[in-house]
Amino acid sequence: MNTLKDILYRVSIEAVKGTTDIEINMVDFDSRKISENDVFVAIRGTASDGHDFIEKAINQGAIAVVCDTFPEVIVSGITYVKVKDTNAALAFMADNFYDNPSRNLKLVGITGTNGKTTVASLLYQLFKKAGYKVGLISTVRILVDEVQYNATHTTPDPLTINRYLKAMNEAGVEFCFMEVSSHGIHQKRTEGLHFAGGVFTNLSHDHLDYHNTFAEYRDVKKSFFDHLEKSAFALSNVDDKNGLVMLQNSNAKKVTYALKSYADYKAQILENQLSGLLLKINDNEVWVRLIGTFNAYNLLAIYGTAVELGLDSFEVLRLLSELESVSGRFQFIISDQQITAVVDYAHTPDALENVLKTINDIRTKNEQLITVVGCGGDRDKTKRPLMAGIAASLSDKIIITSDNPRTEDPEAIIAEMEKGVEPQHFKKTISITDRKQAIKTACQFAGPNDIILIAGKGHETYQEIQGVKYDFDDMKIVKEFLEQLNK
Repeated sequence: MNTLKDILYRVSIEAVKGTTDIEINMVDFDSRKISENDVFVAIRGTASDGHDFIEKAINQGAIAVVCDTFPEVIVSGITYVKVKDTNAALAFMADNFYDNPSRNLKLVGITGTNGKTTVASLLYQLFKKAGYKVGLISTVRILVDEVQYNATHTTPDPLTINRYLKAMNEAGVEFCFMEVSSHGIHQKRTEGLHFAGGVFTNLSHDHLDYHNTFAEYRDVKKSFFDHLEKSAFALSNVDDKNGLVMLQNSNAKKVTYALKSYADYKAQILENQLSGLLLKINDNEVWVRLIGTFNAYNLLAIYGTAVELGLDSFEVLRLLSELESVSGRFQFIISDQQITAVVDYAHTPDALENVLKTINDIRTKNEQLITVVGCGGDRDKTKRPLMAGIAASLSDKIIITSDNPRTEDPEAIIAEMEKGVEPQHFKKTISITDRKQAIKTACQFAGPNDIILIAGKGHETYQEIQGVKYDFDDMKIVKEFLEQLNK
């Protein structure tokens, strides 16, 4: 049984009312989940403030409350712990409650705007192929070795992270690869975790609805590397102009990777086809099944990470050649009529540009490239015109449609996107609010050898409209329409 005193280890405490020498059952920040002898941690969120639910938590059986301001009414027999930052406190408490599970495996955090899911998922795949028990915490799914769980956030809350890490300890997992989002870092969800290494992929325009400025977004990412321990490694993409910034104040072993610059891990693209890439990595050639320059970066990050974690470099090259693409990340099918449909999660201007340039590098230009693209509601509005502008300039036809409009009017989102289309591209641009109809239209426009890109939702199997999630799978829908055309 845990005592409150034990799980408050490393928490920055300002004042205590009551005793911390009490046995506690569970820790939670959701007052609805509180039961007898639990500790309630009051978190100030974007939508609600946990301090407003302290009374409710006590009525449900909370024996202790962790807060940043004492409530006006102090209930006798309840312990109140005032801390500097309840987000950080929750992270340390979760780590202690589950017996510091990150110290019993090698945990690697992957951060950056694009590529996090691909790098984390393919590292999981590679280490599984190398014969290890492996864990994965990603946007798409959580894996405790072979057992799969659904993911709800890119970086889950600290209790969820530590609960899964503890399950990994119990399953004998040796390595865990985890996506670390800027939200997760900013909200201290990764505080208290012991990382064996950190990887920086790249930085571009995203989440400015949350971080206000690009500099703030960059500095939040950088803080992850600032907190790595001396025993860890920090692997950074130095072709990105922020790559060296990430390493500036890190105590970790600094290692770099690049395609264009001088780096510890260097790659060169020798061939780029729809069937794969021929890469030269640190003077050794390897054929891989993934395509595009952005995947050359991802594979180099994976190679560097695996070598830093002690795998043999030649064995890593062999395993790279066996890797298969991640769900919703440049997934493609070719119909009987030789129409290629690509589904990709690209939902930032940079990611969309990467995918379109990759397709344009491979194609002969004798065929059409038709792009279906939308932008999410209740998210960064500044990227909407940028994304439509990029799609229009790099495609032969573009269909602007809905993504996950959430609580916004989808037609208003589309109107904002249309502002980014330059006059010379008006003729090739149409807008269809219904995403299914937009995909159907793209299939009807396509002829033999044409390429359709459906961007933005990737692996997602739903569309969120006014708070309701409806079944929606881009890959499934495009397959159906292409099969209909075959008939």
